Amino acid sequence: MSSGEYDIVIVGGGAAGLMAAAVAAGKKCRVALLEKNTECGRKMLITGKGRCNITNSRKWEDFKSHIYPDSNFFRPSFMAFSNDDTVEFLNSMGLKTVEERGMRVFPLSGRSSDVRDALVSHIHRGGNVSLFTGTEVLSVNPRPKGGFDITALFLGNRMRAGHIAARCVIIATGGLSYPLTGSTGDGYRFASRLGHSIVSTQPSLTALIPYNYNFGLIGLTLRNVSLSLEVDGGVVQQEFGELSFTKGGIEGALGFRVSRKAVHALVAGSKVSVVIDLKPALQEQVLRDRIQREYRKDVKLSRYLERLLPLQAVKPFMDSDPSLSVNNLPVKLKHWRFDVKDYVDYSRAVVTSGGVSLKEISRKTMESKVVPGLYFAGEVMDLDGDTGGYNLQIAFSTAAAAVNAAMASGR
Repeated sequence: MSSGEYDIVIVGGGAAGLMAAAVAAGKKCRVALLEKNTECGRKMLITGKGRCNITNSRKWEDFKSHIYPDSNFFRPSFMAFSNDDTVEFLNSMGLKTVEERGMRVFPLSGRSSDVRDALVSHIHRGGNVSLFTGTEVLSVNPRPKGGFDITALFLGNRMRAGHIAARCVIIATGGLSYPLTGSTGDGYRFASRLGHSIVSTQPSLTALIPYNYNFGLIGLTLRNVSLSLEVDGGVVQQEFGELSFTKGGIEGALGFRVSRKAVHALVAGSKVSVVIDLKPALQEQVLRDRIQREYRKDVKLSRYLERLLPLQAVKPFMDSDPSLSVNNLPVKLKHWRFDVKDYVDYSRAVVTSGGVSLKEISRKTMESKVVPGLYFAGEVMDLDGDTGGYNLQIAFSTAAAAVNAAMASGR
């Protein structure tokens, strides 16, 4: 690989890195994208269960409630490159999209690889972006007179170390989630060595593991239920939608939505529980009246429950409370409690909570307030969102902000 002087070097070829390179493609700047895997966008390929939930089409007033820990930080980059802009940009590359339930946007083909490939093809067509895979960045160091010296390990047929000079650097290395895709926290190390603070990281959008987990629940999906998260006996979050039980524990859209607060509470040593309302559309008294009308004493309670619950849920529901009876059934149906003992680690967490402190990054340009010419994009920052397309939009918007600012800096 020739070294030379690049205007911009993007470290990381995931969603944020690819979008940064795609925005720069065809512009009057020399750009290098360095990805340590042998292909870019490996984590993108598994998002949305292999379908890639590109974004969510909600307007900002609704969108912002799904961003943590500070939606105000994200607002300028979203306004400059919104969910509508993301869809329009991808459509311009020939990628057709479709909006589905929950205002989630997917590629029409249903294939994550088509999103990645559209971005990569667009980058190649631009002619000004050099895309290097199998290139592991070891260090990023400021030069005395401005710019950066990047030391990298080139993992080709003959492994060798080399140096790359850059006017600006964008760190888009992702977090710690799904480490098999290459997310191993490299960006935190680079940022820390350059003087940045790292907010404590934890898995988010991950499975919650109940005490005495009933494996008979595995494979069950509950739709149109309500889920409450309790911390130290008080309700801190309520959600409505779909819940799944997997080998990992409680997942699905509802499980993921409450997992961020649940993990933080567990780490802090608090008592955490989730409570499922299996009949949220019915008030307890209405449900009680219905049961009194329908239930016959000559029918086993388990048989009657088959009318109220999915068949797979009946036995675990009964096993969860030996005192269950027709008298307390209305209460139990609306308060199926699971005390949570743990959570699944980064190996299967969708995103990382925590990262490079937002206090040290310009919210308009994503430029470091510590090191001029250094930018951040995507999950490496202390910025994450709910499941449903929000995290990819964070990656896309912040990447566009970073690369546009870097191109305009003239540094």
